[in-house]
Amino acid sequence: MLRDFAVAAVVVVCLSICSLFAFADDAAAPPAGVVVLFDGKDTSHWLGKDNQPCPWKVIDGALQAGGGDIHTKDGYLDYTLHIEFRTPTPAEGDKGQHRGNSGIYLDNLYEIQVLESFGIEPPTKGDCAAIYNQKAPDVNAAKGPMEWQTYDITFRAPRFDDAGKKTENARVTVIWNGKKAHDNAEITGPTRSKNEKEIPGPQPVRLQDHGFAVQFRNIYLVPASAAKD
Repeated sequence: MLRDFAVAAVVVVCLSICSLFAFADDAAAPPAGVVVLFDGKDTSHWLGKDNQPCPWKVIDGALQAGGGDIHTKDGYLDYTLHIEFRTPTPAEGDKGQHRGNSGIYLDNLYEIQVLESFGIEPPTKGDCAAIYNQKAPDVNAAKGPMEWQTYDITFRAPRFDDAGKKTENARVTVIWNGKKAHDNAEITGPTRSKNEKEIPGPQPVRLQDHGFAVQFRNIYLVPASAAKD
């Protein structure tokens, strides 16, 4: 019950922040404890391959994928992440994973899919908002290409004992355009390769460059510890 209360508290704080961030020049200052990862201009919270400066371009206040994956400089454990994205208009004949593909990696290992999935029923484990390769979203809340969409992702990292053995899987709740796509869903392990190693402690958030001009904006994070304070 205490864990559920903490998760609910993080969601409430994050939704409160949404009202403060409207990409307006006169937006109010964010509350204490919020980590602003991208404000429409500053890319200094992100790094590219080999920890080089962020290669993605800022276009009209949005980060556009290109030049490889990027990850946050800092690592995080339990948190709610607010992020907005839009997928490009697919080229004629593009299907499946070739429709505006990207992803948001929690703990640098667990992908929440970004894909142009408007109108697909039922959605699959490869469609937008899926825990990639593990669980399809409970609803398809996708908007069309070039429309801004929102994820509010509440993440609880896996737990490990003193010997480094995993004792609890990661869990995630995803609110997608105001609809619940996952409700405290279990993430059984890395979503791309079983050979990837789960590591105790805070890990970065990673945004995937899959060769498509997917854009992201309004990215901020509320650590669970801040929501409890």
